[in-house]
Amino acid sequence: MTSGLPEAKVAVITGGTRGLGLAIAQACAREGAAVIVASRTPASVEQAVLSLKKEGLQASGQPCNVADLAQVEELAEHALNIFGRLDVWVNNAGLSAAHGPTIDVLPGEVTQVIQTNILGAYHGSLVALRHFLRQGKGKLINVLGRGSRQPVPYGNAYAASKAWLRSFTLALAKEYKGSGVGIYTFNPGLVDTDLLRKFRVIAGYEERAKMLRMIMRMWAKPPQVAARKALWIASDATDGRTGLDINLLGPAALVSGALREGVRHLLRRPSPAIELNVISVPAAFDLSDREQT
Repeated sequence: MTSGLPEAKVAVITGGTRGLGLAIAQACAREGAAVIVASRTPASVEQAVLSLKKEGLQASGQPCNVADLAQVEELAEHALNIFGRLDVWVNNAGLSAAHGPTIDVLPGEVTQVIQTNILGAYHGSLVALRHFLRQGKGKLINVLGRGSRQPVPYGNAYAASKAWLRSFTLALAKEYKGSGVGIYTFNPGLVDTDLLRKFRVIAGYEERAKMLRMIMRMWAKPPQVAARKALWIASDATDGRTGLDINLLGPAALVSGALREGVRHLLRRPSPAIELNVISVPAAFDLSDREQT
């Protein structure tokens, strides 16, 4: 089928133990592929693999900190040792920093975002391409997010990392055009996961949680919706179409979501309840004693 993966294909999904990553693993495995899920926490890997195997799916897992190139290389070796091949690599692992002004975010948090979202995706791309280019085929999918096309105030670290990743991935696609390897960006839009609902915000900016609730009402989708598109990208349907820059939250989706919210306001319908775990984080920099000008 053109929307699924042929049997015997093997896919690695980083950040694959929950949310979107796990949904992508489920979608691929249900089409007959073998999947390898990875995250930093061994217990999370074990639980995700167990849930996949309970469905009768082919799955394995490997703890992996994608910021460490050696661990990413070990992840690829694990896939080859267990299933004997490697066909699809999805760089999905990602972190965000606390929501708020850039100067107030702890530098350590920004460093973690860079290490995971930028270095992690670079490491995954490097390892996957070394293998794919030798065999003359394979699919590399780099998952983007908000900010890949425009700046996002109060979400600067995450947004800037995704802008970097989009540029990096599209450049890769041009460098290796004609190699037989497919290289793609995939922006799944706003995905409703536990990670999204855990809203870490700089103290004093908690009111911005109201804006997030409104944005979620308009545009958030369950991870299974985005996973179906990721499955299509990984399938034979995209053969020969390297460099696709796919964004699920395009103009039509933006307009339709905003219209639904507008109609709800006009008809005075109550807002659907959206539970957020709002966690206040102290500001990293105190401006209270700054000289006034």
